[in-house]
Amino acid sequence: MRIALLGYGKMGKIIESIAISRGHQIVARIDKDNAADLQTLTNEQVDVAIEFSMPAVAFDNLSTCIKNGIPVLSGTTGWLDKMTDVENLVKEKNGTFFYASNYSIGVNLFFKINDFVAKLMNPQQDYKIDMEEIHHTEKLDAPSGTAITLAEGVINHTERKEKWVNNSSEKTDELSIISLREPEVPGTHSVHYRSEVDTIEIKHTAHSRQGFALGAVLVAEWLPAQKGMKNMDDFLKL
Repeated sequence: MRIALLGYGKMGKIIESIAISRGHQIVARIDKDNAADLQTLTNEQVDVAIEFSMPAVAFDNLSTCIKNGIPVLSGTTGWLDKMTDVENLVKEKNGTFFYASNYSIGVNLFFKINDFVAKLMNPQQDYKIDMEEIHHTEKLDAPSGTAITLAEGVINHTERKEKWVNNSSEKTDELSIISLREPEVPGTHSVHYRSEVDTIEIKHTAHSRQGFALGAVLVAEWLPAQKGMKNMDDFLKL
């Protein structure tokens, strides 16, 4: 399979290594130094594009791929206010786009566990709910996309929570997310239910970026046969 990498930082390089080990060919490596080269890529040259770039350029990268008929998956966070525009473009061009805030298989199973626990805890008014996420110091956006997905799961299943905030909050309708940045931390996410008598915690700790990268390559192998907007629920048949 012919893969274009959009974004060639640490994640892009790990994805490259895994893709090559699985017999795939990297036909383009697009980064800030050669960003204009993306405009020349077509679906005759590229089977799928994997986009892990920066929030400021993600939307333009994705739009170009969709317009050029290249199936594309993205793991970049911090641009989701333009998701509706991407959806409209996918419909207009009969394109293929896949988004996940996290491509780790374990994290996506964790999302489902989070939903289930939130449903169970919804009637338990004595428990206060908060979240914490820890990432490496190079991560520019906060909270992480994974934390936002977890927060949305809690809010969707907890009647007293209406929105998340990226700070400590004592307001009943706000879900507090504390974002910490530490050297060499791939990603840790935890959701806490605290009462006067006990605390219930669910937690996912990534030991390396390998799980994220492998998940992205597995999705890339699956994606070219698909059409429309896709996500991890579609891929994992959850």
